[in-house]
Amino acid sequence: MASSSLFLISIVGFLLVSQSEALKTPFSPRDMLPLLPRKVSLRILNYFNSAADLLPSFVGDVSSPDRSVQWQGACFYKNTAWLEFHNKSGSQYGGGTLHIKVSNAHSPTCMDVYIFATPYRWTWDHYFFSREHTLDFPQWQGKEEYEYVKKAGVSVFLMQAGVWRSIEALYNVLPLFVNSEWGERSNIKFLENEMGATFKQRSRPWATNNINPDDIHSGDFLALSKIRGLSGAFETLEKWVTGSYAGHSAVCLRDSKGNLWVAESGRSNGGMGGGENIAVLPWDKWWDYELNKDDSNPHIALLPLHPDLRAKFNETAAWEFLKTMVGKPYGYHNLIFSWIDTTHGNFPSPLDAHMVASAMTIWNQMQPSFAGKLWNEALNKRLGTKGLELAEVLVEVEKKGSSFGELLAIPEQDEWTYSDGKSATCVALVVEIYKVAGLFGPLTSSIQATEFTVKDAYTLKFYEDNLSRLPKWCNDGGDNYENKQLPYCQILGNYRMELPDYNTIHPYQHMNEKCPSLPDYVHPKDC
Repeated sequence: MASSSLFLISIVGFLLVSQSEALKTPFSPRDMLPLLPRKVSLRILNYFNSAADLLPSFVGDVSSPDRSVQWQGACFYKNTAWLEFHNKSGSQYGGGTLHIKVSNAHSPTCMDVYIFATPYRWTWDHYFFSREHTLDFPQWQGKEEYEYVKKAGVSVFLMQAGVWRSIEALYNVLPLFVNSEWGERSNIKFLENEMGATFKQRSRPWATNNINPDDIHSGDFLALSKIRGLSGAFETLEKWVTGSYAGHSAVCLRDSKGNLWVAESGRSNGGMGGGENIAVLPWDKWWDYELNKDDSNPHIALLPLHPDLRAKFNETAAWEFLKTMVGKPYGYHNLIFSWIDTTHGNFPSPLDAHMVASAMTIWNQMQPSFAGKLWNEALNKRLGTKGLELAEVLVEVEKKGSSFGELLAIPEQDEWTYSDGKSATCVALVVEIYKVAGLFGPLTSSIQATEFTVKDAYTLKFYEDNLSRLPKWCNDGGDNYENKQLPYCQILGNYRMELPDYNTIHPYQHMNEKCPSLPDYVHPKDC
């Protein structure tokens, strides 16, 4: 313990020097990390990390010498950029040269890394010397890119954390995807650092083995949280941007014969039958898979519906709707739009709409077919167009005098039909079932299920609020942490599942359509 404490104190002192602005040292300690033994440098990186360090920061749009942009970089504190059009190619629309003048480096060993993007291309460069640098665009890709750049400019993004802090952040993010105890610890640490989440160890048994299915009813909500492997990493990042303490959801339904089923969208099941589609599975089969075959260390809580709402739940209508959805693909089309409700209030810093547009541009060029599934059709729906590619969408937005941030914030509509049918994420499917089953009453027509995140669903004032009415087996075997019983039934997981604000928000018109979520994930009333 003493040696560990001494090590940490030494590291803190080592890095504090690099943060001092009063003295300009001949080198930055962070810049020297690659020269240290690998185990030492990785331990240093492991203590000082932020997921945001992986995100480029938007500097500005550069469109002409008259519209230069100035900013402070991670390495060079004084920077200016301007764009000069030329026709060296002799083509119809010519090309351009981006000039970037960098100076006032905080250390002679540092460098800045930049990403440059238009709707039609992206590239990157790094600068080590204090001088004017140039980046040439030999030829614009037709009239559309030329007109766009002339009006809106080339977008400039800075890797604001610098080279080694970006490597540091990468070192802390990549393990999220590893299906091992190391990966699990990485996911836990990420959520603790980035969200302030807590992970309290439960006493054994970690699974409720005496569940009586007779105590589970139609409309009961299943909140799932996975913390290792691909599913765990995806859910961790989803939790980070939405503020949800669960990353997946499903809903229980009984058929006319009284049999219990689980309806679920987008289940990663290793061949169990749902795949990336919408599926309905017998309870026993679903529970057996989670209990014995899911290697992502799932944590599961059953949220019983309130008896008053259970009495209103229209099982026939729910099944009729579900039958029209079974077999349809998971709701990739509206995956990112449920949490983007505003132009600025839903993006973890330094992420913003500019960065989203550029990330989409990069992804569009790397995986065009998958990118089309993720956002192209949805953006066309919002724009009132058909068949436009991402670059054409961005140009059209600019022509209409709008912004990409405003386009992203347009609420998803449940009735929108995509090329492969209606689209529903895991939580959208659950809320759609609640809608058709009559739980929203007269508000139904104003509720868009596709605007809900998992957090939005479990904070609905729909669930049991009387602990004495919970099933006897509820939280059996280790959930009386500090003598405080959970208000729902955690049935699986070695950590206690906390769901802040659970069962607190009454439905209202256009629910969750205009809700900022950052910096503290708190929604304003009736947003």
